[in-house]
Amino acid sequence: NSVVTLSLCPNNYPFALHTASFSFFQKLKTLIPTGEQLKHSCQTSPPEMAKHSSSSGRTNLASCAVATVFIVFLIIAAVAVYLTVFRPRDPEISVTNVKVPSFSVANSSVSFTFSQFSAVRNPNRAAFSHYNNKIQLFYYGNRIGFTFIPAGEIESGQTKRMYATFSVQSFPLSNSQISAADFQRSGSAVGTGLAEVDNRAGSTVEIESKLEMAGRVRVLGLFSHRIAAKSNCRIAISTSDGSIVAVRC
Repeated sequence: NSVVTLSLCPNNYPFALHTASFSFFQKLKTLIPTGEQLKHSCQTSPPEMAKHSSSSGRTNLASCAVATVFIVFLIIAAVAVYLTVFRPRDPEISVTNVKVPSFSVANSSVSFTFSQFSAVRNPNRAAFSHYNNKIQLFYYGNRIGFTFIPAGEIESGQTKRMYATFSVQSFPLSNSQISAADFQRSGSAVGTGLAEVDNRAGSTVEIESKLEMAGRVRVLGLFSHRIAAKSNCRIAISTSDGSIVAVRC
C-alpha cells in the first residue's frame, strides 16, 4: 500500500521507475507459494481427499441399500394384498331347485318342460360382469334342449338368483333305463347343489343339466380377468308320472 511519488523532473525518472518495479515484484512474490509450501500441500491433500471420498461412498451405499430393502418390502406387501384380497375368484354356483312342470310319454318318446332355480354368488371385491350364458340338457350325451341366460352384473359379495325354464321337444327313450335305486348307487353328489333321492319303484329317464357362468371382473379398476364356473346336475325323472325322483349336483 506504499505510495511512490514520481517527480516530473527528467533527472528523477529512472530512479522512480526502479522503485515502482521493485514494489510490484515484492507483492507478486507474496502471492506465489514457496517450494516448501507446495511440498506440504502435496503431502497432506490427497489423503484428506481420499478419506472424504471414502466416507461419502459408504454413505451413498448405505442409502441405496435402505432404499432397495424398502422397495422390496413394498413389492412383497403388494403381492400379499393382491393374493389375499384382490385375487380374482371364480363365481360360486348352487342349484337350489329343479322341476318338471309338464311331462308326457308316447310311443317310446318323451317330452317335458324343464325348470331350474340357481344361485350365483360373486366372492370378489369387484363387480362380476357375466356374459350371455346358457343352461343345456343332455340325454346320453346328446343335447335335447337349452336356454340362454342374459348378460348381467353381480355386485361384490352379492348373490343373484336365476330362474330358467324351457320346453324339451320329444325324443326317443333309450332301452337301457335305470331305476331310482340304481341311480342312487351309480355316483355321489359332486360340487354344490341338490342331492335328493326318492326311492319310488319304476324306471326313470336320466338327464344331465349343465350350467356355465363366465364373465370378467376388473381388479382395482385397472386389470380385467376372465373367470368362470360350471355346475353339472344329474336328474332322474320317473317315466310313470314325470316326477323327479333323484337329483345329484
